[in-house]
Amino acid sequence: MKLEAYGVSLELPAGWDGRIGRRADGYVVAHAASFPLPPTDADFALATTERLPAGGVAVVLVEYEPALAGTPLFASPGPPKTLAPGEFSPTTLLRRLPGQSGLQRFFSHAGRAFCLYVVVGAARPDATLAAQAGSVVATLAMG
Repeated sequence: MKLEAYGVSLELPAGWDGRIGRRADGYVVAHAASFPLPPTDADFALATTERLPAGGVAVVLVEYEPALAGTPLFASPGPPKTLAPGEFSPTTLLRRLPGQSGLQRFFSHAGRAFCLYVVVGAARPDATLAAQAGSVVATLAMG
């Protein structure tokens, strides 16, 4: 299934759930998960990650104001094309929950600034789980 809105698109594997919307400040936020999303959630999907099952994946994309594009935090071009198991850590979670690890990547694309936040239901994800998350992240496109 392909999701497309507000100049952002991503493709979801069968069985995944997702949405793209705008925050109150007008910038884009996208949520995708390998299980059903709650009806509403915070920018960084705290309700989703509280429900994250073992082996589950949640992918979040949050846009920031364009003036931040290219600044040191957002200097990397993006989005990333691959995710490695060693990039995930419990210390990068916004809310540390047992049995979860995550990663954050800040980047700029087409004059827009973004944060990619990925959480997996494994304290130490293997290559298969990282590849599952990476398969969704690799489809991210911004106009």
